[in-house]
Amino acid sequence: MTAGLADRLPWLYEFFVTRFQKVAAAASVALILLIFVGAIVRATGSGMGCPDWPTCWGCLIPPTNADQIDVNKLDIEKYRKRAARHGVDPATITRDSVIKEFNPMHTWVEYLNRLTSLPLGLLTLATFIMAQWQWRKRPVIPIVAALALFLLGLNAWMGAQIVFSGLKPGIITIHMALAILMLCLLVFLAWRGCDKPWSLPKSCRENGLAKIAILLFVLILAEGVLGSQVREKTDALQKSHSAAPRSEWAGELEQSPTYLIHRSGSWAILLASIMFFARAKKNKTGAKVLESLVLGIVLSQMCLGLILSHVGILPIAQVFHIGLSSILVSALFLWLMGCYQSARSEC
Repeated sequence: MTAGLADRLPWLYEFFVTRFQKVAAAASVALILLIFVGAIVRATGSGMGCPDWPTCWGCLIPPTNADQIDVNKLDIEKYRKRAARHGVDPATITRDSVIKEFNPMHTWVEYLNRLTSLPLGLLTLATFIMAQWQWRKRPVIPIVAALALFLLGLNAWMGAQIVFSGLKPGIITIHMALAILMLCLLVFLAWRGCDKPWSLPKSCRENGLAKIAILLFVLILAEGVLGSQVREKTDALQKSHSAAPRSEWAGELEQSPTYLIHRSGSWAILLASIMFFARAKKNKTGAKVLESLVLGIVLSQMCLGLILSHVGILPIAQVFHIGLSSILVSALFLWLMGCYQSARSEC
C-alpha cells in the first residue's frame, strides 16, 4: 500500500510521511508549552478559575467581571454535589455564593490553559492521521500515535474531573503523570517516524553509561511524582495559609515526609547527572548538546529547589521548576532512544 502510494501520488506520500516528524515534533513542543501554562495555573491558584467545563462561568468566552455572569447558566446542583464531597453543607451553596468566588485573573489564567490545549489537540490528531501512512514500513508508529491520541482524550476527561472534584489531589498527580507519558510518546514519534532515525555510536553503552542514563531517567520520573505530590501540598497551603507570606510555607512543608524525600532525592539526581555527563564526555558519544542540556537543567532545578526551600514558594520558581522537568524528560528520553537504536543497528 505504502509503496504503491509513493509511486502513484509521490507528492501526497511526501506530505504524509516526510513531514510527519515535523508535526509530531510540533505536538511535543505544544505539550511542553501546555505544561508550562498548567504550571502557571497551579502556581497562581487558578485551578478553579473556571468552575465549570467545557464552558467557563457558563460562557464560551469567560466574563471579565461578575456583572457579566448569567446566573441562569450556572448548574447550581453540580456546585452543591461538589460541596457535599468536600464536607460542606450543600444548602449553603447558592448562586450568589458561587458568584462571590469569581476572580477575573484566575478565570483568564485557567481559560488560557484551556486555549493552549487546542493546538495540542489539533497537532496530535494530525500526527495520528499522518501516522496511518506508515503501516507497512513502521507499524509501531500508528499504534503509538493512537496511544498518544487516547492519552490526549483521557487527560481532557481528567481535566474535567479535576474541575468537578474541586482540585482533588490524587487526580492532579495522575493528570501530570499522563501528560509526561504522552510527551514521551510524541518524542518517540518525532524520532522514529523516518527511515533512518538518529542514533548514537556504540560508545554510548560502554563504561556503564547507558545504565547510568537509565538510572537517571527512573530517578527523574520518581522525583516528578513526588514533586507533584509536594505541589498538591502547596495548593493546600495556598488555601489554608493564604494570609501568611510564602516564605513561611517551606517550614510547613518540612513536616511532610514526601517533601523531605523529594528534597533528598534531588541530590541523588544531581550526582547521577554529573556521572552521566562525565562518562558521556569521556566516551565521546557525539551528543554533547543533549548531555549538556540534561546537566544544565538538573543544575537549574537544584537552584530553583534551593530558592523554593530557603527563599519561599515563589510562583515564578514553581512554574520553571515544573516546566523544565518536561524538557529534561524529553532530552534524556531522546538520548536513550538514540542509544537503543545504536544497539539495533548492530544486530
